[in-house]
Amino acid sequence: MSDPAPSPVRLEGPWTHRDVAANGARFHIAELGDGPLVMLVHGFPEFWWAWRHQLVALADAGFRAVAMDLRGVGGSDRTPRGYDPANLALDITGVIRSLGEPDAALVGHDLGGYLAWTAAAMRPKLVRRLAVVSMPHPRRWRSAMLRDRRQSAAASCIWGFQRPWVPERQLTADDGALVGRLIRDWSGPRLPEDEAVETYQRAMCIPSTAHCSIEPYRWLVRSLARPDGIQFNRRMKRPVRVPTLHLHGSLDPVARTRSAAGSGEYVEAPYRWRLFDGLGHFPHEEDPAAFSTELINWLKDPEPDR
Repeated sequence: MSDPAPSPVRLEGPWTHRDVAANGARFHIAELGDGPLVMLVHGFPEFWWAWRHQLVALADAGFRAVAMDLRGVGGSDRTPRGYDPANLALDITGVIRSLGEPDAALVGHDLGGYLAWTAAAMRPKLVRRLAVVSMPHPRRWRSAMLRDRRQSAAASCIWGFQRPWVPERQLTADDGALVGRLIRDWSGPRLPEDEAVETYQRAMCIPSTAHCSIEPYRWLVRSLARPDGIQFNRRMKRPVRVPTLHLHGSLDPVARTRSAAGSGEYVEAPYRWRLFDGLGHFPHEEDPAAFSTELINWLKDPEPDR
């Protein structure tokens, strides 16, 4: 018998892979290290592997680092429903509980950042600290998408996701070539390695992944005028009351700096804004050493003042 094909998701490294049950679904995680829990949540079009550099750096710094795959992505369950931000945020806090931890420092990028903002507002007791990368607060994002033409144009792919089935076919065509183009286009001058890009392309081509990856963005737009979306926006008025680190690349072409700046108005706790000069939408991958240093220094700072 020949050896089974290697998994496009459970990539080898110093970390351990396992599945945990939470919020009615099964979630794949990669974990490394011992100490206070740091939960890492990826964005689009990535999966847990986006945090491969930070898993090692955090573990070396004395933390228990866990990177999870969101519902419908990577090695997690692809459920038919449940892709609204409130439910996805409960997935994250449910995984924290399933890991047997009282709380976590929550780090989210892109969509994962949107959900991290949401989790900190909805389940404040489970979020010890909050770090958001390349994503405005949900209320800032909504306002910018509706009122700022430049932000609306910058996020044109989100409008394109509203079409049925076409975006899924585009994401998986030619072995996920569009995923590679998006990652390169959204990065700054420090382009990712071809091998890394190909890893994301393979993961997106796992059946149903493209559809599940797009569903949260469909909800975000289609709910703008619906009662559930209006109610969610109202719930997000609830301020974040834990120390918050907001990280952004100065060259981010998707989430404009102007859109993200000002999110601190929704934080009633120490809030630190850090702009990475010369980086794009993926600062954790474009300059992992600088990113990890900034994150770890903040996590270890007993008084992360404004």
